[in-house]
Amino acid sequence: MKQHFSALQWVVKCVLVAVALLFVWRQATLLIGYNLQQPATTARDGSLITLNRYIQEPTPEVALVGSSVTWRLKEQYFSIPSVRNLALAGGSPTTALTIIANQNKLPKIVLVETNVLSRPADAELIGKFSGPRGHAPFFLRPLRTAVAAYESWAHAPLDRARARATVAQLLTRPPSDFDNQLYVERMLKGMNAEDPSDMVHQNVERLKRLIEDIEQRGSRAFLIEVPFAAPVERSRSVQITKRITHESFPNPQSWLAIAAPREELRWADGVHLDERSALIVVQSLEKALRGSSEPAHGKIVTSRE
Repeated sequence: MKQHFSALQWVVKCVLVAVALLFVWRQATLLIGYNLQQPATTARDGSLITLNRYIQEPTPEVALVGSSVTWRLKEQYFSIPSVRNLALAGGSPTTALTIIANQNKLPKIVLVETNVLSRPADAELIGKFSGPRGHAPFFLRPLRTAVAAYESWAHAPLDRARARATVAQLLTRPPSDFDNQLYVERMLKGMNAEDPSDMVHQNVERLKRLIEDIEQRGSRAFLIEVPFAAPVERSRSVQITKRITHESFPNPQSWLAIAAPREELRWADGVHLDERSALIVVQSLEKALRGSSEPAHGKIVTSRE
């Protein structure tokens, strides 16, 4: 018993030292003013932060899964109080949806982006974050909890008052006049050369199984297509993906239509929405959600209602 208590004390001390070092580093970078060049956050780092938050915090009312296309739909843009965006840059919606399905509690609604289905599920992330608290060994849980708490604090979303001010400011701006033609041409070159059929078929079959699972447990899944610029919508890769997904999910009630005014939307590269456009798409999503909520799942309540 004494040895066990000593080991526990050692773990606690290590956790406290790690948290203290993280705090000191954070404060030092703030005092320096970020004059030193910091390494960019990688997609893997961002995925760990996103999924750590989901595992550690209460189950949200609405969750979004997808790729970097949906990652642009920031949580602070939503007026729904409880939203978690689990879209993973460079990833597949099947990764986060599998992690959601492996939890004891499910969101009321899950929005599943189908724009990018050409990538496999990330087995490593699924292994780390599956189960009620993931699969971390007992003696590592305090350390993981401390790191997750630090990351959530360091990358905390705007509070609701600041978020509302940001939203109001974005909507007062006119659409961007940024010339993205060069970036669209580069994107089109790759998307017209790609035939994602095999991977899309695999992902669609996996989505079917996952959606059936969570809906049998009381959740509700909607498929969404985030708008692309017109030339990108006509690309080979996008057309193949649309054909396969709509053939696999022919029921219109499986889809949540985004009726955003396209003349108001702008993209950095024809694929990724700019901030103002992402906000407009979020507002269209919320309107569609309010119109499609079924009595069995309850009404989606926003802060404006």
